[in-house]
Amino acid sequence: MAGKLTAPFWAGRELIDRLARHSPARLALVTFAAVIAVFSGLLSTPMATASGQRAPFADALFTATSAVCVTGLTTVPTGSYWSGFGQVVILVGIQVGGFGVMTLASILGLAVSRRIGLTQKLLTASETKTTKLGEVGSLVRVVVLTSIILEAAIVLMLFPRFLVLNETVGEAAWHAVFYAISAFNNAGFIPTPEGLAPHVGDWLLTMPIVLGVFVGSLGFPVILNVARRYRTPRRWSLHAKLTIVTSLALVVVGSVLYGLIEWRNERTLGALPVADKLLASLFAGVMPRSGGFSTVDVGGMHESSWLIMDALMFVGGGSASTAGGIKVTTLAVMLLAIVAEARGDRDMDAFGRRIPRDTLRLAVAVSFVGASAVLVSCLILLELTGWSLDVVLFETISAFATVGLSTGVTPDLPESGKYLLSALMFIGRTGTMTFAAALALRDRRRVIRQAEERPIIG
Repeated sequence: MAGKLTAPFWAGRELIDRLARHSPARLALVTFAAVIAVFSGLLSTPMATASGQRAPFADALFTATSAVCVTGLTTVPTGSYWSGFGQVVILVGIQVGGFGVMTLASILGLAVSRRIGLTQKLLTASETKTTKLGEVGSLVRVVVLTSIILEAAIVLMLFPRFLVLNETVGEAAWHAVFYAISAFNNAGFIPTPEGLAPHVGDWLLTMPIVLGVFVGSLGFPVILNVARRYRTPRRWSLHAKLTIVTSLALVVVGSVLYGLIEWRNERTLGALPVADKLLASLFAGVMPRSGGFSTVDVGGMHESSWLIMDALMFVGGGSASTAGGIKVTTLAVMLLAIVAEARGDRDMDAFGRRIPRDTLRLAVAVSFVGASAVLVSCLILLELTGWSLDVVLFETISAFATVGLSTGVTPDLPESGKYLLSALMFIGRTGTMTFAAALALRDRRRVIRQAEERPIIG
């Protein structure tokens, strides 16, 4: 009898091991979808809502997907619609999504056996984009330690500030923990009904959130590399240097352009003191990286500001980070290719290193697949809603890049639109290339290569 009971278990384990070795991307997608299904079920229970009634399935699925995919888009207000239990479910979903389901599997393996097996290494390598399996153990440890330490540091900075704002000890602790986890994981969920708008000029409240979002968007491989060699920046990896330099450049450019455009806009920065304008501009320059928080009314911004945010959101953050988008290294590689072509150089060089040409092919593929997903989703959403293109484009890119910023129309989405953006958030979180690889039936290996001929470009 025992043999009959354990046979399905071992058969399932063999199937998982086979998928992990031959197609870890497929297993990653299946596992991520299963986790979203679990959290959707939890949010569909009556005790998850403040009213005690079951949430519509479309709203439960949308919220669960947004939490696990660390997006932050919501069709219902988080602080008032969901009960304490529902908010805890959302917060756990954010943390699971931030760690990465595959990384979490390796964490459990470490806790049980004090080591990581080949299957877990393959799974985590797929999730974290680590190329050397020997580094996965260290990466998992730095994921856990960095998350706990930085989230705890943000909590310690936010807790006294919430106390000063006349909150009880319990409320201050809960809001500090929620904001800390939501910020570091670039989730953008807000537990307070009024949001961050009343605190637009509060440096002590907003700066910890800015730092949490920025560090979380760099990616765990960068954090691992910098932590190991923080005394010798010259020895940082090329990936770390490109990620940090490009990220800082995008923050500066985004903050400056946003400040210049919105400086006199009475619906955003116009009525604020100069110091508050500068803080709000910095905040707005960081959040499109995938943070999703806002201290001013996004719907009141000029359309040119939306366009800038569209570009910043589409790029996103660092690879293997809690941020979405096509990633900053993708943008950096394409810019380096343009510079090399303009100079007539055959190689793409950066920081004393040569970047292989297959990296450029991958960057182009990721960008094209991401742009195609946004384009198709925009076309469908335009037909479903009848909204203007600028609004639809903003919502679509925010979902794909798992940002969470909104012009305010997300709650008005039709049910079909909620399902569409849920699918888009799933694609954006699992990665365009991972999604494409998971759908591929087989690897194509070509023994015979065709004769080379150069087409005319431009």
